[in-house]
Amino acid sequence: MSTIFSQIVEGEIPARVVYEDETTLAFLDANPLAPGHTLVIPKDEYERLDDVPEDVAEDLYATIHRMVPAVEEAVDADATTVAFNNGEAAGQEVPHVHCHIVPRFEGDGGGPIHAVAGDRPDLEDDELDDIAADIESRT
Repeated sequence: MSTIFSQIVEGEIPARVVYEDETTLAFLDANPLAPGHTLVIPKDEYERLDDVPEDVAEDLYATIHRMVPAVEEAVDADATTVAFNNGEAAGQEVPHVHCHIVPRFEGDGGGPIHAVAGDRPDLEDDELDDIAADIESRT
């Protein structure tokens, strides 16, 4: 089934498109967290980041790289939070990879990305070493 983002790509649902190339699309979020909140997506539908082919991931990052300063300048933001929710448990509501570019302003009341996970785990050095080794072995 086609996601709402695929329907935007196909022109079936209107959006405020701010950038488009052969593989990516950027548009204003319909439910913004801040003025200028922009989503960047691959045009093809991929549910999670690890589903995105490497060449499309390169194009996606290139578009993000282009859009961050454009968004910041357009709304005179002090900074931006740039993030992916990768999977339902992480808060991904649309099963189509999308990057949020959220303009940030001094005193906006928003927190850092570290605030999204709730309580932090208390991990011992040997646990951290085991996790690092396991991740490294999978790359």
